[in-house]
Amino acid sequence: MKDTQIEIKHRKLHKEGYLQKIPAEQGKYAQVCASCGISENNVTNTDLSTDGLLEKILDRNNLNVAYKKVKSNKGASGIDGMEVNELLQYLKENSKILIQSIKDGKYHPQPVRRVEIPKENKQEMRKLGIPTVVDRVVQQAIAQIL
Repeated sequence: MKDTQIEIKHRKLHKEGYLQKIPAEQGKYAQVCASCGISENNVTNTDLSTDGLLEKILDRNNLNVAYKKVKSNKGASGIDGMEVNELLQYLKENSKILIQSIKDGKYHPQPVRRVEIPKENKQEMRKLGIPTVVDRVVQQAIAQIL
């Protein structure tokens, strides 16, 4: 398959038939610019800007740095109850399965644990979502590459 051209599409966001206004820009309309490669069989190539991105995220060194960052931040356990100090053993036993599920697109983050903490004025509560420690490692690995 040979790419015949690369074009830039400019399109406006629509919501129920109307353009979306951007409040910060006081009445202007939101626009999106998407690049895509058009091939001979009219299949859009969305991999142009993401070549190798997943491989960089799942690189062993990147995942090790992500693990160290999560471990140094400590933090509470997520909905699964796994503590940060249990993470290393879990990753040693399950890293290949975790990485393969991400590559296959079958990885789904666990639900977050909801915790309420008091705000500074002590009358209102702030809701926190605490992800599992494994999800935090994956999030950190992504953030490091992005």
